[in-house]
Amino acid sequence: MKTKAILHLVLTVTFLFSLKSYAQLSITKDTIQIDEIVVTGTPVKVNRSSIPMAVSVVNRAQIEDTDESALLPVLNGKVPGLFVTERGITGFGVATGSAGQISIRGIGGNPTTGVLMLIDGHPQFMGIMGHPLPDSYVSSDVERVEVIRGPASILYGSNAMGGVINIITKKQNKEGIHGNARVSYGSYNTLKYMGALGVKKQKFNAFVSVNHDQTDGHREHSDFNITNGYTKLAYKVNEHLNVSTDFSLANFDAADPGPDTLNAVFGETIDITRGYWAFAVQNEFEKLSGSLKLFYNFGEHDITDGFHSKDHNFGLKFFESLRLFEGNNITLGVDYINYGGMAENTKAMSGAGIVFADTTLNELGLYGFIQQSFWNKLTLNAGLRFQNNSIYGGEWIPSVGFAYKFDETMSWKGNISKGFRSPTLKELFMWGPQNPDLKPESILNYETGILKTFLNKKVSAELTFFAVNGDNLITSVPVNGTPKYMNSGEISNQGIEVAMNAEVLENLVLSTTYSYINMENPVYATPEHQFYFSMHYSPDAFQLMASIQQVSNLDNDPLSVVNKESYTLLKAKAIYNFTKGLKLYVSGENLLDQTYQVNRYYTMPGTTFFGGINYSF
Repeated sequence: MKTKAILHLVLTVTFLFSLKSYAQLSITKDTIQIDEIVVTGTPVKVNRSSIPMAVSVVNRAQIEDTDESALLPVLNGKVPGLFVTERGITGFGVATGSAGQISIRGIGGNPTTGVLMLIDGHPQFMGIMGHPLPDSYVSSDVERVEVIRGPASILYGSNAMGGVINIITKKQNKEGIHGNARVSYGSYNTLKYMGALGVKKQKFNAFVSVNHDQTDGHREHSDFNITNGYTKLAYKVNEHLNVSTDFSLANFDAADPGPDTLNAVFGETIDITRGYWAFAVQNEFEKLSGSLKLFYNFGEHDITDGFHSKDHNFGLKFFESLRLFEGNNITLGVDYINYGGMAENTKAMSGAGIVFADTTLNELGLYGFIQQSFWNKLTLNAGLRFQNNSIYGGEWIPSVGFAYKFDETMSWKGNISKGFRSPTLKELFMWGPQNPDLKPESILNYETGILKTFLNKKVSAELTFFAVNGDNLITSVPVNGTPKYMNSGEISNQGIEVAMNAEVLENLVLSTTYSYINMENPVYATPEHQFYFSMHYSPDAFQLMASIQQVSNLDNDPLSVVNKESYTLLKAKAIYNFTKGLKLYVSGENLLDQTYQVNRYYTMPGTTFFGGINYSF
């Protein structure tokens, strides 16, 4: 397989640098991927080419190219080195048989506690189990997604060990009242509908949306339905000060069809409510900028086996960045978080019930970050965070990096950073393997990469090499014949990531990514090879989109057994624009009718078709 990886790399790099010979192509659109302004890799807005960390951006147009209402499946393939597990036509579920596990460069865990989900910069995870709830994130509320492929604990603290997925929500930018509505129907009685409305009047803007998905599922007892609503309000007080608040609430019901084996039995049914509220104040002056964010996440889970929980995750994030002189930026920040809740089984003890945990943890983080540019060529940055946890004490998190700009078309950057995640409430206090003496997990990440544009920035490309090492991961090991969580797990991953985007014609966009991860020990939910290619062709009133994703040597068994799966997925979508605001579309997934399992014993559906209509004004 290493020979295959080298061949893929050679072909990709050869194609990358051969693009120079196609300067005669007619190109009139602007797609500047590398020079995009991003907000996730540093405390302030900066060009992506100036950030030492590897950052990928999935924009609104790419999100709309898919027929997904859930956000996380949209990222599969579009972000090299990232993989999200699935188990059915829609819906991830929780507990046994669930999907939605996220892996970046082989870091993530089961459940996902090593990749941090953010919404506009504030953390999202279940207070007791420590993982995000992937069904809560819907694509209609998202303007763009920025993904840090590697540790970002220096800025975001715990759980950002393997990387960060920052969901940047929509806001109304055009004056007046605007909106859109969409309805689609497809295989297995799958119905999806969405409505959104935005209002902007001078300094005030508002956005509100409602989504609903439901399906019978492709297997018996795999039905799923979700309804969620989102509201965002923002006001520009003056040229220096902005305030905003948003609120989201989702309720979903999911069923576990059980393993797809001869002696399979149905799993449990769940009823989950998740929500969050946030308030932010942002300031922007000539020499000073920063923000204060307050957030409150909450949820209630009911499972038919008797498990019931209520959890929360609230806190604040504050930072200020000072520009002392040209090319200089110094940031000081503080964040506080309180997370936890109550978990019980109402059917245990002959119906009397038992409480597993009813407590909270606190974390306080202080960090400093400095960035300095020289001669408009070289950018150096370094940062240090101190994290104090109410259980295990303190942890120091360093990070250093550079970005060197050869010219307007080519940059070289590198980064060495430490990532960590705190033990969850479950690992510390709940059930058999619990261990209140656990220390935080940590890894060291080394990476370097080249970013290059061609043809007047109409073609962009990125090549990244990385190595990840850690030897204190939390894993269950037998101690005197009894399982117990210990800081004894090891990880050693190395690999390459390639991403390219090209507008080779006025109405034709091509994109491709490839990642190879060499794992000393196989990691669940992490393919060894992942290749993705997509095209978007828009002649006249039509839009045609197609993508192919090839996954090789995916470990799809969440237990200790290693089981590798390989498959190729072909998707296509066609849109016809009747008028400026009215669109009709049809789409198909798994058009090669592959039989495959992302989660072992949970066979994915074969070829599926969807059709829908979208109206906007």
